[in-house]
Amino acid sequence: MSKCEQCIVREFSAIKALKKEELLRIADCKTSYTIKKGEPIFYEGDTLNGIYCIKDGVCKLSKLSDNGKDQIVKLVKKGELLGQRSLISEESTNLSAIAIEDMQVCFIPKQEILQFFNENNQFSLNMMKSVCGDLKDADDTMVNLAQKTVKQRLAEVLIKLETEFGIHEDGSLKIQLSREEIAGIIGTATESCIRLLSEFNKEGLISLLGKKITITNKKELQRIL
Repeated sequence: MSKCEQCIVREFSAIKALKKEELLRIADCKTSYTIKKGEPIFYEGDTLNGIYCIKDGVCKLSKLSDNGKDQIVKLVKKGELLGQRSLISEESTNLSAIAIEDMQVCFIPKQEILQFFNENNQFSLNMMKSVCGDLKDADDTMVNLAQKTVKQRLAEVLIKLETEFGIHEDGSLKIQLSREEIAGIIGTATESCIRLLSEFNKEGLISLLGKKITITNKKELQRIL
């Protein structure tokens, strides 16, 4: 078996529709990278000539606003793809992808992906479903920013981080984000985020130890939503 046949990305992305011979073609043409924490996979406005498979690690998809604030649209984890919207629309990237922990990433050239579109209908459908899912996430983010309070958004994000990324043995969230990054997700100033986290800590909803965050009363945290 090729490594692509065993890769976690195949289990959770459009690539699961590819046949054995197609996976072998990917293995022959892909390029693998190690992306260090804080390094970009690509920047907003870049032209992509293929897609990225996230083999390990987490990155943030974000957009820089006119006032210089970094609005985080989505956290992308292992098993997901990056760049499919730009590839299909033939437009430059609308967001930046920056690693928030060390990552293992594979790049598959555009020419190979487009050939799969022509040869494999299920792959095409899966890819379109993935793009539609990203659009839905963007819609949900926009509605949350417009309709929910900052306190509600913070509670929701903390619960989501635990659900999607898990916890360490000590109960703390596996994914460690800076206060600035959490603020970028919930769409508020870093100072406001710090103040709300402190309030949650005093109320016994969470505990804080440096960057570590532990949800200690999930039921009460959910009542805020």
